[in-house]
Amino acid sequence: MLTNEILQALKGYAANMQKKVSFVLQSGSHDKREELVTFLSSIAGVSDNLAFEERDLGDRLRSPISFLLEADGEDTGIRFSGIPAGHEFNSLVLAFLHASGTEIKLDAGLQRMVAKAKGDMHFEVFISLSCHNCPDVVQALNQFALLNPNIRTEMIDGGLFQDVVSDRNIQGVPSVYLNGELFANGKVTAAELIDKLLAYDPSLAEAGVGEKLPLQDVTVIGGGPAGVSAAIYSARKGLKVTLIADRIGGQVKDTMDIENLISVKKTTGPELSGALQAHMSEYDVTVKEHLRVARVEKGDIKTVVLSSGEAIDTKTIIVATGAKWRELGVPGEKENIGNGVAYCPHCDGPFFKGKDVAVIGGGNSGIEAALDLAGIVKSVNVFEFMPELKADKVLVDKAEAKANITIHRNVATNQIMASNGKVDAIEYIDRDTEQLHRLPLHGVFVQIGLVPNSDFLEGVVERSRFGEIEINEKCQTSQEGIYAAGDVTTVPYKQIVISMGEGSKASLAAFEYLLTQSDRLDALYENDKDVQKVAAVA
Repeated sequence: MLTNEILQALKGYAANMQKKVSFVLQSGSHDKREELVTFLSSIAGVSDNLAFEERDLGDRLRSPISFLLEADGEDTGIRFSGIPAGHEFNSLVLAFLHASGTEIKLDAGLQRMVAKAKGDMHFEVFISLSCHNCPDVVQALNQFALLNPNIRTEMIDGGLFQDVVSDRNIQGVPSVYLNGELFANGKVTAAELIDKLLAYDPSLAEAGVGEKLPLQDVTVIGGGPAGVSAAIYSARKGLKVTLIADRIGGQVKDTMDIENLISVKKTTGPELSGALQAHMSEYDVTVKEHLRVARVEKGDIKTVVLSSGEAIDTKTIIVATGAKWRELGVPGEKENIGNGVAYCPHCDGPFFKGKDVAVIGGGNSGIEAALDLAGIVKSVNVFEFMPELKADKVLVDKAEAKANITIHRNVATNQIMASNGKVDAIEYIDRDTEQLHRLPLHGVFVQIGLVPNSDFLEGVVERSRFGEIEINEKCQTSQEGIYAAGDVTTVPYKQIVISMGEGSKASLAAFEYLLTQSDRLDALYENDKDVQKVAAVA
């Protein structure tokens, strides 16, 4: 399971550990116990600062394949039930490194918030080892536990605890419980966990407000390809730049296979997200990850208010918050994203060559997707909820002329079915007869529209009837000094390479604006501070 190359890498990571960390495994017997013992012993063997032991910890651990981490003999609050391999291996490595004293890179405001949480909080995170979103949640909660002794968190491999999964009727991962009650489930991010924590204890918001940043030249909202490009281009101009994002990579992080990023033959969303973060770290950019923007206050000097309560004053703003695919909301959709459920036919279509797929949606995007896929896959079944297709007639005519496209009108998708971790069928209802049908296939492309992440800008900038931010050729919005780039805007074609270019363009436009306006804005800001001081004294 652990190659010599991996063990050598772990040895290097462990070289700077400041505390001794022990993996303490609950005593007892289990079919997977020997494998877990070998796994943990191998990791512990790379450093004198790591240790493995077996001990009866009573009800502190779930089962004989549960273990906790101790740092210098003290319980860290971090538990793993199962073997944290696959995508969760990084969660274990980060857990013992952070427990040993490696710096936690959560935003300082978030750290203060988490540290102030009161009352015992026991988080359980049910995961699948093949889930690429689950580690983000596990790693965030592990850091919470290290920041606050009142917090305990446990990663639970749902595949090894089917009785608990069945009892709780868990149908998707990650599924997060707090003190036995459902706290969050589905494709949840660390930023959403913070939001839910604030809803659980609103008083924590006050703790998140620390020393205010100096006036920023550019504040970028969004951490996907457009946002990171804008931040890098701005930093290269020597500007004061802050980037705010719920997660670096944005929607790209959920894309498993990318083959249309020019000059990169093949990559994955997580790999590209890591590359974006690594590139941005080469520049002086203040990054505030796992945070949302609650609102933007417009004016000569703009103010960006975060979900933590922190306020950032800035001369310009570049909005690059992207868009999310409109979801069907049926069972089997979220659980199988990346395993047969897809939203981008351009990106993922080639991976279904010679296979049977479905396209959900009979609008222009759905029929265009069907036409694109028809040249690649074996067959395409289009499902439209209404009695008639909404797509343009020219597109419908082309689709109906294709021998391998079948169009189903007036049908409702009931669920997406899977076996062995892969989609194998779709279940739908004929709305005329109310008869239930099951169609075997390998992939489902959901094409019922995009939802721009622009609600927080209501009343700030002009948006289209679809919610997209209206921009001109220089990415300027209707509000002076506010720019927008990428999928959140009216720019046609939602593609990674286009978003990168749009983010760079928005940065150059903001720089051009600052060349003539920066001194004036500095004077306004200083004058406003003087007025506030006088008012405070009075």
